[in-house]
Amino acid sequence: MTMMNPPPLDQEEEEMLVPHSDLVVEGPQPMEGQVDHANDVESQALKDPTSMKFIWTIENFSRLDSRKLFSDIFVVGGYKWRILIFPKGNNVDHLSLYLDVADSPTLPYGWSRFAQFSLAVVNQIQSKYTLRKETEHPFNARESDWGFTSFMSLGDLYDPVRGYMVNDRVIVEAEVVVRKVSDYWSYDSKKETGYVGLKNQGATCYMNSLLQTLYHVPYFRKSVYHMPTTENDMPSGSIPLALQSLFYKLQYNDRSVATKQLTKSFGWDTADSFMQHDVQELNRVLCEKLEYKMKGTVVEGTIQQLFEGHLMNYIECINVDFKSTRKESFYGYPSIYHILYINFHFNIE
Repeated sequence: MTMMNPPPLDQEEEEMLVPHSDLVVEGPQPMEGQVDHANDVESQALKDPTSMKFIWTIENFSRLDSRKLFSDIFVVGGYKWRILIFPKGNNVDHLSLYLDVADSPTLPYGWSRFAQFSLAVVNQIQSKYTLRKETEHPFNARESDWGFTSFMSLGDLYDPVRGYMVNDRVIVEAEVVVRKVSDYWSYDSKKETGYVGLKNQGATCYMNSLLQTLYHVPYFRKSVYHMPTTENDMPSGSIPLALQSLFYKLQYNDRSVATKQLTKSFGWDTADSFMQHDVQELNRVLCEKLEYKMKGTVVEGTIQQLFEGHLMNYIECINVDFKSTRKESFYGYPSIYHILYINFHFNIE
């Protein structure tokens, strides 16, 4: 039979889904297939590679009557893996292909591992048309397999001209790289970076970004510390005191800092914390209130000095000798370049 060059497939990424839990069984299913790699798990465990390519050759593919098949087990990064395939599709008219943690039912409670991997169906006529898809996933007891429910259409797979099934043989590849899993619960931000973050009350990420930016302007931070307050002030009713308390905790706390006292000083209730606000508007209102509180103190004029800019409205007539200019001031949101300029200009550590 004369084999024609197959046209390239549309390799647009499909939605990634994991099989339903009732589709996962504890052991490999019987299959008519051969594996190119020697899959002696014990010998592979001794080598303990952190990355590996595994090739699975499945013979008599069109005659498979199992709904799903598992490859032999291979070891990467000290962990046991296998390929899970649905030859007729996992409730779709596409080949379904996944990477599976082979021993998930016997692993201890709370186990997890992170892997970057690709799955491929090899084109046996021209390798450049091999269909490969990449992804990454944190595997755990709830999601012990991950991959592509609609990897490729069954029509393309079974088309002899395309070259993905030759002599009723299909070749599947898996390239797996195991990465270190970060334990975010035990991560010590203060120890690792010297800084801590702000807690999100609901939808206050925009405010947290603004507060962190202002905190990292040393001249602004020191000016806030010098704003006068009285012993009768309460943080929930005084913006200067609430901001002083917040900045102090950001500087000296070992854990992330709450912003509830500050938002209460704004007059916000719980509902306001779950509403998105414009960060420019929040910055303008906050700076106006601080500027008012700074009047008559040693830090008067700080807001103007740091954040006020000027623009010139310029009008010139073409046929008449007339020019008009008008200077206007504005307050700008402090960008990272603005912060670098301020820190350099005022030479503050």
